[in-house]
Amino acid sequence: MTTRRDAGYAPGSLLTIASIPLEEVSSILAETARIERMSHAERVEILAGRRVALLFYESSTRTRTSFELAAKSLGATTTLVSDKSSSIEKGESLKDTGLTLRALGAECIILRHPCSGAPFLLARMTALPVLNAGDGMHEHPSQALLDLRTMLTRLHGPDAATTARADSLAGVTVAITGDILHSRVARSNALLLPRLGAKVLLCGPEKLLPETALGLGSGVEIMRDFDAALRRAQVVMMLRIQKERLAGLELDLADYVAGYQLSRERAATYAAKALVMHPGPMNRGVEIEGEVADGPQSAVEDQVHHGLAVRSALLVRALGAGRFESIRV
Repeated sequence: MTTRRDAGYAPGSLLTIASIPLEEVSSILAETARIERMSHAERVEILAGRRVALLFYESSTRTRTSFELAAKSLGATTTLVSDKSSSIEKGESLKDTGLTLRALGAECIILRHPCSGAPFLLARMTALPVLNAGDGMHEHPSQALLDLRTMLTRLHGPDAATTARADSLAGVTVAITGDILHSRVARSNALLLPRLGAKVLLCGPEKLLPETALGLGSGVEIMRDFDAALRRAQVVMMLRIQKERLAGLELDLADYVAGYQLSRERAATYAAKALVMHPGPMNRGVEIEGEVADGPQSAVEDQVHHGLAVRSALLVRALGAGRFESIRV
C-alpha cells in the first residue's frame, strides 16, 4: 500500500503527483470539465469572497498567470507576492512569509520555489492548503495534470478526458526529450503517465539524462537515439534547453541541435502523426523548430488552455468548494 506523501497536510493541498490516487485524478478531471461547462455567472460564484495568495520565488508566465486568472474567474481575490517586490528580498524566511500571508487572510497559497521540498515546509508551517507550482528540480504536479488532459483530449476525445484509469493511455508512448536532469516537468510526467498505462521514453545525452532517471519507476525507459525514440512515440514532449547550461556541461550547442532538435524534417520523417507538446517557455530554433511548434500536430496552445481549466479545479479542490466539498478528508 502506497503511503501518501501529502498525508497530514491541509486537505486540498497538491504537493506531489507521486502518490495521488487515480481516483482523485479522475475527480480533478471531472471537476475541470464541470467548471468548463458553467456559465461565467455560475463560475464566478464558486469561490466568491475567498482569498488566494500566489507566492513566487522564480519568474513565471504560464503557471502564475493561469493560476491567477483561474482564481479570479472563480470569484476569488488574489494577491501576488514575488521575491523581487517583497520582504523576501530583505531576507525574510519562507515560514515567516507564509505566516504573514495567513495572518492577512490568505486561505490557500500557490508556491513556486527554487528549493525542492519547499511546498511541504510551507504547508506544514501554515496548515493552509498549498498548491505546488514548481519546486526546484523536484516536481510540477499541475503541469503533469494539464499535460494528461491535453493528451487524453487530443488522442481520445473530450469525453475521455473526464476520467483517469489504469488503461487510459494504454498503447501510448510518450517521448520526453531535452534537459531531463533539471526538469520538474519531466519528473512529474514520468511519475504520473505510466500509472495510466503509458510508456515514457526519456531521451537526451547522458549529461542531461543520467541513468539514475530509471529510478522514477516502471514504465520509464532511457534512450539516447532521438530518431529511434520518435519512431515509437505517439506523443513527443520537448523541453527547454538553456544555452548557458549546455556550455556549463561542456555540451556543444550545434551537436545538441543536430542530435535532439525536433526539426520539421525530423518530425515528418519519424513522427509525422505524433502529438507535439512543450511546457514552455520554448527556445525556437534550439530544441524545436518554429514550424513544428506552430504546426497542425502541435498541442502547445492546448496545453495553455487546459492549464487554466485544470488549475481552476485544483483551486476548487484546495478550498473545499464544488464537488470536492463532500470528499475532503
